[in-house]
Amino acid sequence: MPAKNPRINVVLDAPLYKNVKILANKDGVSLSTKVRDLLREAMEIQEDIYLATFAEKREKKMKISSALTHKKVWS
Repeated sequence: MPAKNPRINVVLDAPLYKNVKILANKDGVSLSTKVRDLLREAMEIQEDIYLATFAEKREKKMKISSALTHKKVWS
């Protein structure tokens, strides 16, 4: 029967494997679950970095004169 979720095989060096195993044991989860959670967290961090960069570029181009006041936005 095919797996429900897609699978990825990853080769880790010994120190990284050891650290992931320690974290998984500490949290009481499988290695697979811990790697999935760490990857999910890394993806969120990358998304935050991208959005911050995007916002900084927009902020540099923004003209204060065209900005809406708090009152105009929430009225």
